[in-house]
Amino acid sequence: MSVRSNILIATAVAFLVCGCVHDQESMTVADAQVATGAEGSVKDGMTEEAAAPQPAAEAATEATVADGYPVPTAPSAADVPASDPRVSASEGTIAAQQVAWGEPSVVPDVVHGPMAVAETDGPYLLDTGDKLRIFVYGQPNLSRQYTVDHDGKIAVPLIGNLTARGKTTTEVQGIIRSRLGAEFVKDPQVTVDVQQNRPFFILGEVKTAGQYPYVSGMVVETAIAIAGGHSERASDRKYRITRRVNGYVEQIEAPGDYLVKPGDTIYVFERFF
Repeated sequence: MSVRSNILIATAVAFLVCGCVHDQESMTVADAQVATGAEGSVKDGMTEEAAAPQPAAEAATEATVADGYPVPTAPSAADVPASDPRVSASEGTIAAQQVAWGEPSVVPDVVHGPMAVAETDGPYLLDTGDKLRIFVYGQPNLSRQYTVDHDGKIAVPLIGNLTARGKTTTEVQGIIRSRLGAEFVKDPQVTVDVQQNRPFFILGEVKTAGQYPYVSGMVVETAIAIAGGHSERASDRKYRITRRVNGYVEQIEAPGDYLVKPGDTIYVFERFF
């Protein structure tokens, strides 16, 4: 090799050695700055404050994770609207919402069924076939049982016939007291009550059709049970009730829980299939 080539190689080696020494000195200075807490650039223009981990973030991370699983945390007051009832106005905190098991604290309104299944449908109105017990204090000849006839009337001694159809026992009681007190008895004490209700009638697809004594509060299904139950061909979807009200006859297509009144005629239909 020539002398010139040797000189070039020696120069390149010298420059390489100088570069390595410079890099080592730069790293030593940076480590010294971090150790002594001096402010300044450590790497790529980042300061120690930016490079150092934030204690609050670490605490939040540790609070929300336990044993490798996330832990639910309550929201702060700032995250909840002021209208929320859980937010305390005095302390600005969120109160825990109490949860109770069992019956609801707010009881819903009673669900009312149709008028057909009501326990009562107004005062009882008298009609043909009702048997009344009339008692007049101090007048044994007037105190006895009376039957409402086909015309809807009863015959009472001294005062004659009076109309009972479409009236309540209280109204009949007032009429008798008024007529007796006008001419025959001074300050009469009168009591009128129903001795026996007029019967109901049932026919159609039942085992034993006929006339039966009325039972207070009965419905169509009760009447069918009294008549021995449905026949094999009976329909249980709807029934027809014929009812006389104040001398007028009306027919009602009724379900099985419809309220039956004395004097009603119930017809049980035959099913098609």
